[in-house]
Amino acid sequence: MAALDIVRIPVLSDNYVWLVHDPDSKATMVVDPAVAEPVLAAAAERGWTITDIWNTHWHPDHTGGNAAIKEATGCTITGPAAEYSRIPTLDVQVKGGDRVQLGEHVADVWDVPAHTAGHIAYHFASDAAIFVGDTMFAMGCGRLFEGTAEQMFANMQKLGTLDDATRVYCAHEYTLSNARFAVTVEPENAALAKRLAAVESARAAGEATVPTSIGEERATNPFLRAPSAAELGRIRALKDAA
Repeated sequence: MAALDIVRIPVLSDNYVWLVHDPDSKATMVVDPAVAEPVLAAAAERGWTITDIWNTHWHPDHTGGNAAIKEATGCTITGPAAEYSRIPTLDVQVKGGDRVQLGEHVADVWDVPAHTAGHIAYHFASDAAIFVGDTMFAMGCGRLFEGTAEQMFANMQKLGTLDDATRVYCAHEYTLSNARFAVTVEPENAALAKRLAAVESARAAGEATVPTSIGEERATNPFLRAPSAAELGRIRALKDAA
């Protein structure tokens, strides 16, 4: 089974849409298309036909391209059952414990509520990749718009069970602001200080800093490293106020 081809498409001010292609079956999936045109163009220039869209949650900057991509390609749109009423283009409803496929590549659906009430993630265990939407960011986590610190802590604990090599595909380029905040939480963390310097250099050069890895996050993400839901909530409140 050939490895998945995963392409990062920057859109809007700081969003990333993920274009995922299976070379064996020729199936091509889009994760969280904020808009349509750059995604359709990226697929066309590679000779790929979009067969699927997978949404992690209902926010418009993750679903805004659904309808136009479906109209152009006839693709199937999969997303969280708990947010069906808020994603009118949804064809297939899934929840934690379900499995979805791109060709022969199987992804487990995880329930990761907190940023939104029905947020899900897609974990390709055999490909050591997880698409987390706005649940985890490089050195950060999503705002608790529709959930609690307890829920986000549970999400972080579950993500922390993954192997260090697992690649984490999040949906925003928030890394520099997250890193600058994280060093105020853990000023003695040498790995974090080193990563901040690397991120500052990368962003100054216009380079992307996503995907990240579970190993990198385990060493430097204060939300993944938080020892309790109360501490995660405290840090989240500080970040929100920053």
